[in-house]
Amino acid sequence: MKNQLSFVVKLLLLSALLSGLIKYVLPSVPIPATTTNALILVLLPTMIMAIALLWRFQTQKQT
Repeated sequence: MKNQLSFVVKLLLLSALLSGLIKYVLPSVPIPATTTNALILVLLPTMIMAIALLWRFQTQKQT
């Protein structure tokens, strides 16, 4: 139970940090509104998750 609670607390802290970063820091970063940047922002989370799941699958397959 403690391990799960620790994980949830860490996840909430990371989420709050990321939220604050998006709200307060990223508006000052000049990113031009282009089609390429929109595609990168939309597809990047999916690609990161696919790579992470593929990596996890490969490590479980070896053991």
